Amino acid sequence: MESTPTPHDDLACLAWQIELGATEAILDAPVNRYDLPDKTVQPTLRAAPVRPAAETATPTDPVSAAGTAAAGATTLKALQAALAAYPHCDLRLGARNLVFSDGNPAARIMVIGEAPGRDEDLQGKPFVGRAGQLLDRMFAAIGLSRHAARPEDALYIGNIMPWRPPQNRDPSPEEIAMMRPFMARHVALANPDLLVLMGNISCEAGLGKRGITRLRGTWSEAWGKPALPMFYPAYLLRTPAAKREAWADLLALKARLRSLT
Repeated sequence: MESTPTPHDDLACLAWQIELGATEAILDAPVNRYDLPDKTVQPTLRAAPVRPAAETATPTDPVSAAGTAAAGATTLKALQAALAAYPHCDLRLGARNLVFSDGNPAARIMVIGEAPGRDEDLQGKPFVGRAGQLLDRMFAAIGLSRHAARPEDALYIGNIMPWRPPQNRDPSPEEIAMMRPFMARHVALANPDLLVLMGNISCEAGLGKRGITRLRGTWSEAWGKPALPMFYPAYLLRTPAAKREAWADLLALKARLRSLT
């Protein structure tokens, strides 16, 4: 009993015919090739009219486009809208929500994370999953909260990447480069006294280098502000022994904040 050919069998047959040199599709009716024009007879050539050369469109530079879009935003709300309208980062195509910020924009401390995870993508807010709950407990230990009304007690939280990367992968260098102008404008508009760079992606974007175990605990400067690199809370969940260093960094942050009062 003969089996019915599957689409896979049809594709295999087609590939075999192409390999043999069959490059023309079979028509519904036969073709009388004696009626076809003789290709050996060369037609009389006429000079084609001279037309002006078409202008070649210059490819858009995503980083330059990001800089232009960010510079045009004069408020945080306008910057969020500019990010939402930015078409050059493909991460936006697979994300449910734009994750812009949370907390008090008037806070003296701005925490900059890496990229949204599943919970953040669903809720449209940064640091709302298990890592976010740990972050809240960490900063509560030094008297700071994203829910505080007074700027001196508050946190303002954002991410380098506003869209969740597929499978929570690290953002590529190209994706980070696109977001740098937006984060620079974000910091300028929020104008905090201090920055906390959570994890390697934030350090790469703000400091141009990675190596959080080496960078953490040492004050540097990012986007014109004093910046303290710290372990990402998700890392602390996986490596509880590193919480000692995280606590030392929180105390250093508290001391620096008091010195600016």
